[in-house]
Amino acid sequence: MQKTYEKLGLFYLGNDVDRETMEATEALTLLKNKNFTTHAAIIGMTGSGKTGLGVGIIEEAAIDNIPSIIIDPKGDMGDLCLTDPKFSADTFKTWVRDEALAKGEEVDAYAKKVSAMWKDGIEGSKQDSERVAKFHHVKKTIYTPGSSAGIPVNIISSLETPPPEIMGESDLFTSYLKSTTTSLLSLIGIDADPLDSKEYILLSQIITVSWLANEDLSIESLIGKIINPSFKKIGVLPLNDFYPQDARFKLATRFNALLASPSFTLWMKGENLDIQKLLYDKNGKAKIAIFSISHLNDDERMFFVTLLLNKYIAWMRRQSGTSALKTLLYMDEIFGFFPPTKNPPSKEPMLLLLKQARAFGVGVVLSTQNPVDLDYKGLSNIGTWFIGRLQTTQDIDRVIEGLGGKIGSSFDKNEIRQMLANLKKRTFFLKSAHLDDIRLFATRWVMSYLKGPLKREEISSLMQAQKDLEDLSSPSVESIVTRRSALESYQKIDSSIPQYFEPDVSGANQFFATLMAKATVHFFNQAKAIDEENHMVLSLELENNQRTVKWEEAREEEIDFEKFPHIAPAKAKFQPLPNIILEDKGLKIAIRELKEMLYQDQSLKLLRCSSPRLESKVGESDTDFKVRVQDILNDKKEMEITKLQERYDKKEKVLLDRLSRAKERVEKESSDSTGSMIDAGIAVLGALFGRATPTKIGRAFKKGSNILKERGDVSRAQERVAKIEDDIEALEYELEDKIDKINEKYTIENCKIEAFKIKPRKTDIDVEACAVVWRVS
Repeated sequence: MQKTYEKLGLFYLGNDVDRETMEATEALTLLKNKNFTTHAAIIGMTGSGKTGLGVGIIEEAAIDNIPSIIIDPKGDMGDLCLTDPKFSADTFKTWVRDEALAKGEEVDAYAKKVSAMWKDGIEGSKQDSERVAKFHHVKKTIYTPGSSAGIPVNIISSLETPPPEIMGESDLFTSYLKSTTTSLLSLIGIDADPLDSKEYILLSQIITVSWLANEDLSIESLIGKIINPSFKKIGVLPLNDFYPQDARFKLATRFNALLASPSFTLWMKGENLDIQKLLYDKNGKAKIAIFSISHLNDDERMFFVTLLLNKYIAWMRRQSGTSALKTLLYMDEIFGFFPPTKNPPSKEPMLLLLKQARAFGVGVVLSTQNPVDLDYKGLSNIGTWFIGRLQTTQDIDRVIEGLGGKIGSSFDKNEIRQMLANLKKRTFFLKSAHLDDIRLFATRWVMSYLKGPLKREEISSLMQAQKDLEDLSSPSVESIVTRRSALESYQKIDSSIPQYFEPDVSGANQFFATLMAKATVHFFNQAKAIDEENHMVLSLELENNQRTVKWEEAREEEIDFEKFPHIAPAKAKFQPLPNIILEDKGLKIAIRELKEMLYQDQSLKLLRCSSPRLESKVGESDTDFKVRVQDILNDKKEMEITKLQERYDKKEKVLLDRLSRAKERVEKESSDSTGSMIDAGIAVLGALFGRATPTKIGRAFKKGSNILKERGDVSRAQERVAKIEDDIEALEYELEDKIDKINEKYTIENCKIEAFKIKPRKTDIDVEACAVVWRVS
């Protein structure tokens, strides 16, 4: 059953701690998830429980369908993949094997003990297997840039032209350019000063000129542009005076050596840094992306973290504003990436995120052992602090200074100094701009098994299933051999049919026939403000015995075949062309059939939702649209739940006031009844054993009857207390039922999302070129 705090958008962090006994109480430590949009810092010495708290926050976000991107310099956060709702000893055995052997214990017995301990710990912290199962089914991926242990990352796309939201804002573009340039130079061991470094000035101008021309870059293209830039001056100085040719060649050689390194090839493989796809699956469900970088050297770490932050900023600036928490960016150890004095490449984008991310519903959570690791300006942008045990006086004073000296209404500085030096493991101070006072709490038992840093082979094993799903299909050897056996010398083709020949660097001079075309399809809809052109290059493999041209089987390519040579190489062999092509002068029939195919098949596929009333944008994927709809639904849901809570808070306050008065009445009636019983006892004894008169005996028994009446008053007062307590419980159930209905009302599954198409007119389809293109494979 879903917990009430999950329905209310609250993160369950643990239990409040009594400041006198320093023991955990029954009161839950809950924090609104939207409070994380003002960012958070987790500070504590080694062994304080930082990792467990961080894992707990990520778990809570995932359960609320809030995705996370995690930068993991130590290798601990991969533990998020270690969950088992059944708490099976067989599952735990693979996780605890090394630990069991190190302790000299039998693996099976140790696994059984640890799995039972984890089950008891989770259930003891008011969680259950159903909650673990919910988190278990959230997709988690460990990415390992520069390594094949996990899912590799392709950084080529990281040098693409930034989106208009970045390019159109001067300060933002300057920051993006600076961090990109310095991170590239750090990759080849150059610590560049933007004001004095010639390498920085040259590289930044190359990147600027390319991006302004909407030209994407790669390491390869960058090398060529360093040797031969497209500009002749830097500032007012001639290029060769400012940075001579031989010096530029040496710089290019350093990048080339990097590119030629066998280890660097792993940086060019794998998934692109597409933030939207890292955060959500195709159904708009939250994912957890863990970037494990413990295997990288310092320069490589800096390069990758900076590129990732820049890509994150570019994605963020394309999002609509929201007050709800949309996603988390978590960094497990910030040391070296956000220092108070130096300016590494990662510092500027991190500071930018802390300043701007709140408006887009992005929460940044930073973890560190020492508060001196954090930039002073960054501290002022962090609204929530989790502070565990600290070792040095300097660290404690730094925390107090970072909090602006405001310790809280019920703590003084000396008390907090003493506590910070002696906190138990997993116990933290919680200081938040959203809370009236500091709270002490002990973290809850996390659902993920905290194994510690994962080894390379462990990451590989965890990610093997995802690797197996990748499409590794390639043409079969049999099909290639069959095609090559049919090659023959050049055949006569009508001069009206254009031909191009792909350069063959292998020298084999064996060519296969394709029919290629360049086409443009124009879509226009004035009512929806749509005016789009779809440019495409289509390639259709030809077989010598085919009787029709099936353009619907063509695939899109990015190659410009018109730049290929149009004269056949000598002594080459060619695949025979089918008669359907040989007899089609000028390829007029093929062009006509292509236009008809494009008219039938091409359309702008859009989505629309009736409530909220919304249509997808051109180029927006189904997943992105669903995420956008869910964001709007979340905002509406939060507003409705907030109003509902306010109404029920008033009702609860009335009942609590009644309960307080009723309990006071019980105490008073109980006290009066006890006093009367003592008086009556004395009176009856006096009447029976003293000098009793009928009048005295009558009074004594009258007091006895009053006692019975007062006992009845106590009983009725207790019944009133029980009735009010029942009313409070009923109110809670009533609130839960209404919250359930609101949650159900604002789910994407209950939204009617339908697809619709915008078709082109026949006159808006243009085939610019169509030719037989001879390919080498």
